[in-house]
Amino acid sequence: MDKVKLIIDSGSNDRMNDDLTVVPLTMTIAGQDFVDDENLDIDSFIASMEKNTEEGKTSCPSINQWLNALRGSELAIIMTITSGLSGSFSSAFQAKQIYEKDHPGSHVLVVDSRTAGPEISVILREIERLVNSKTRFVDLEQKISDYKTHTHLLVVLKSLHNLALNGRINMAVAKVAKVLNIDVVGTASDEGKLEPLSKVRGIKRAFKEILKLMAEMKYKGGRLIIDHCRNEKDAQTLKEKILASYPQAEIVIRSMRGLCTFYAEEGSLMIGFDDL
Repeated sequence: MDKVKLIIDSGSNDRMNDDLTVVPLTMTIAGQDFVDDENLDIDSFIASMEKNTEEGKTSCPSINQWLNALRGSELAIIMTITSGLSGSFSSAFQAKQIYEKDHPGSHVLVVDSRTAGPEISVILREIERLVNSKTRFVDLEQKISDYKTHTHLLVVLKSLHNLALNGRINMAVAKVAKVLNIDVVGTASDEGKLEPLSKVRGIKRAFKEILKLMAEMKYKGGRLIIDHCRNEKDAQTLKEKILASYPQAEIVIRSMRGLCTFYAEEGSLMIGFDDL
């Protein structure tokens, strides 16, 4: 297969490298824009979130940003954060149509991940495997779609402050959860939105809930990525607990970028994995 350019937005928590182009989203807190690129000061961003008392917002990449990312490619795959949270997919798809019209013979596949953070990265690893194999470009869309039915996301939220400010939950509930040390364990729904699954008191019970849900989701010890927001200690502890049950597991721990930090907040964990 000819060289395929891989492009994602920053909702995956991946970093730019020679084989991957990352297009940033933008978060706005109290009128200040924070671009989710390599220059984002995550500590300053979190500090702004913590003292903020009004609704924030996120902005997806523009069509021009996607077109700039596509420049020079004949074959490309774009994967975006779930369309349930962002207009990133719609913007990327419009860019695909413009690019293919302006560059006859080019082909761009746009994938709505229907998720965020590490689950996107797990799917990306499979896309990388596919494009490095003898898989035909025309067959990639179906193969990616099939693989997505085997991937999962679990999240542990230690703060609900920003979700409350943005109207996702009641502020009184968020305050009670903080006082009582309640963690919310959730997942990505089929529509690509946050779906709370349970509320537990303390991180130890959250770990037990995560392991139980992983077993229910048929995890067998394959690809797994843990993303954390300034909480490497709990990420490492969770990794050890997973390895105790699945010693063959391939586990990577990473720090969240800005977009996932905006939704998940400090102390949170996001776990992406497949069931193959």
